[in-house]
Amino acid sequence: MRWTYLLSIILLLSGCTMLSRIQMDKQYGNAAPQNRLMEASVPATIDYWHDVKPILESRCVVCHGCYDAPCQLKMSAYEGIDRGANKEDIYDTRILATIPSRLFVDARTPPQWRERGFYPVLNERSQTSEANINAGVMAKMLLMKRQHPLPKTKQLPDSFDLSLDRKQQCPTVEEFNSFSRKHPLWGMPYGLPSLKDREFSTLIDWLKQGAPYYEPPALASTFQARIDKWEAFLNSGTLKQQLMSRYLYEHLFLASLYFSDLSPRTVFRLVRSKSPPGAPIDLIATRRPYDDPKANQVYYRLQALRTTILDKTHMPYALNTARMLRYQELFLAPDYEVHKLPSYDPDVAANPFVTFKNIPADSRYRFLIDEARFTIMGFIKGPVCRGQVALSVIDEQFWVMFVNPDSGVLDNREEFLARELNNLSLPTERESNTRLLSTWRKYSRLQNKYLKAKMKYMEENLAQPDAINLDLIWDGDGWNKNAALTVFRHFDSATVVQGFVGDNPKTAWVIDYPMLERIHYLLVAGFDVFGNVGHQLNSRLYMDFLRMEGEFNFLTLLPRNMREEEWDYWYRGTNRNVRNYIHNRSNDFDQQTNITYKTDDPKSELYKMLHQRLATILYKRYTIDGEDDIDIKQHLEKLSRLQGNPVSWLPHIAFLSVSNQDQDSRPPKIYTLVHNMGQSNVSQLFHQDQRRLPSEDTLTITRGFIGSYPNVFYRVTKEALSDFVTAAANLANEEDYQTLVSRFGVRRTDPDFWAHSDYLQTAYKNLSPIEAGLFDYNRLENR
Repeated sequence: MRWTYLLSIILLLSGCTMLSRIQMDKQYGNAAPQNRLMEASVPATIDYWHDVKPILESRCVVCHGCYDAPCQLKMSAYEGIDRGANKEDIYDTRILATIPSRLFVDARTPPQWRERGFYPVLNERSQTSEANINAGVMAKMLLMKRQHPLPKTKQLPDSFDLSLDRKQQCPTVEEFNSFSRKHPLWGMPYGLPSLKDREFSTLIDWLKQGAPYYEPPALASTFQARIDKWEAFLNSGTLKQQLMSRYLYEHLFLASLYFSDLSPRTVFRLVRSKSPPGAPIDLIATRRPYDDPKANQVYYRLQALRTTILDKTHMPYALNTARMLRYQELFLAPDYEVHKLPSYDPDVAANPFVTFKNIPADSRYRFLIDEARFTIMGFIKGPVCRGQVALSVIDEQFWVMFVNPDSGVLDNREEFLARELNNLSLPTERESNTRLLSTWRKYSRLQNKYLKAKMKYMEENLAQPDAINLDLIWDGDGWNKNAALTVFRHFDSATVVQGFVGDNPKTAWVIDYPMLERIHYLLVAGFDVFGNVGHQLNSRLYMDFLRMEGEFNFLTLLPRNMREEEWDYWYRGTNRNVRNYIHNRSNDFDQQTNITYKTDDPKSELYKMLHQRLATILYKRYTIDGEDDIDIKQHLEKLSRLQGNPVSWLPHIAFLSVSNQDQDSRPPKIYTLVHNMGQSNVSQLFHQDQRRLPSEDTLTITRGFIGSYPNVFYRVTKEALSDFVTAAANLANEEDYQTLVSRFGVRRTDPDFWAHSDYLQTAYKNLSPIEAGLFDYNRLENR
């Protein structure tokens, strides 16, 4: 009876959809993407670039901007709107890899996207103003919000599902009537205030006119000249230069490249093309940057970015004369020969230690740490970043340093790496459909072999009594701020910034070349967001090894008798396998540190000494020590000292604006509250709630913006800042937090939400014009 009832419902819904399609076809003609090429019946008076794009960016792209855009409706480019939506969830758990659906890459035209399961959100029937509204999902979503605005309550009702992994509702135009009856409050922008009258009328008029669009103007000659110069450099003929360009491409394919001496800011992507410089780019589309291009000749080209810059994916990387000279110094000047280019066989191409073995490891390492924040940012802002499972592999806050490339005690590293090529293989070489257990066993055995060899290598090369000292830590050559980084995890997103930000962390990493290269090829170059569950989980599980390796490198600086005790503290409550792994690694390396410690808290002493060693390069933009308003500084310092239960009620990321008195014309100051959750360990894939230790929660306060996914906005006057701090310190339950938000917060239901959002986005651009991109609102809370 149950199955019969369910089947009846499915047949009824299918029948309603079919009837709706028949009626719409009869009224407005059959749907076909080619119909949009017909001349519209209404003349175009709304300009996409001047009138429409700014509204879409500030009101729509903040949710519909990337892989995790609801229904894959990517509104950060006109081509994404024209492509339409798809009911498939990219971040779904699947047994088999799915077909990629990257905008501008995997298909080029609406008909091609229709063949891949995308349906239109613009009208593709007769091009009349009536049809453009009544037969277009986008128009109907906007109208539904206009007819049914948010209820006038502080919090949205439970009928709004705002969870990150919610079931997607992706109605086609034929299904829209059923959807609107069931969810009348779910118009766009979803779960946020309505558009202003002017914004609404602009978008509706544009849609009535058939959503007219024209191509942007060609790049200025100054930009084209610079593109020509770089493409000539990257496509020179020698095998040595070709190998360099392949290495650069595989590390910069996600970079937001820009010419630092040209304006306005214009972003480019480094792509592979079948066509040479001077000809239109014939893009080579592969899942991974090291996959076989299946082309007789590969050319590396600079392609202008067509989408809006989003903070969650924006990874700026400057191109200039100094950069080109640096590449020549690292890759072309050293004395080595390339007699044959490496193959694209997965067993070779997925292992950078094999593919690029001819390039000196020292050159590769210096390239990576020159822009170390960018390198680490790859696995935070790349497609692997989305979701708690992917990021449960790292702690909430930790500092990152790097092994000194000039350390004399490591002079034999080239020979060591040559011996360990096979053991440095990564599970991503198994491509996008991967078995879980058998693959995991194979690569865990290889990792253990590598670590045993590494411990032996360290024993041999760090055998001298004075070998283990602070000189092993790279000091940025006295000027490079990438030598000290802080990583924050915000449960299901993360941020990396320069400098040691916040209080002394529980853990820290010291990264060497093999670890840094493997992080990139595991979680950036080799990670396929369209891969199966085995591919994704193997990548996450292998990252456990890399995290522990970085932690162990840090622990070698501590007294020998403290290392295992400290590591045990980091991994409280873990299973026997993890404890045995820690014990074995501790026993494998028994050398004593040459660093002198004077207290019973050597880790705090070590952090202080690292501050001193790196003092000249520590980036202090985020520290509240630099706050020039003494009153604000004192209140924020008090707030940053909060720990334990009160902090546990705060969201992961909050943007706090502190304004002066009404007559003061100075703009509000912006700060970020970062909630660092206490955990017994991060070595387990699931059941994070069982590892939560709210009593160990801490709060980091920074100047400016940290994080791409704010959870809430706070707006406080300077005079009320003391009350805000007191309210936060007295948080004891959810009711207390809701009271705090009611007084100081700008909820997602606040009529002033969009005005405050616009202010924050503008403030970010003014504060960080190179790094800034649109914030993402998919994680805004409803409390």
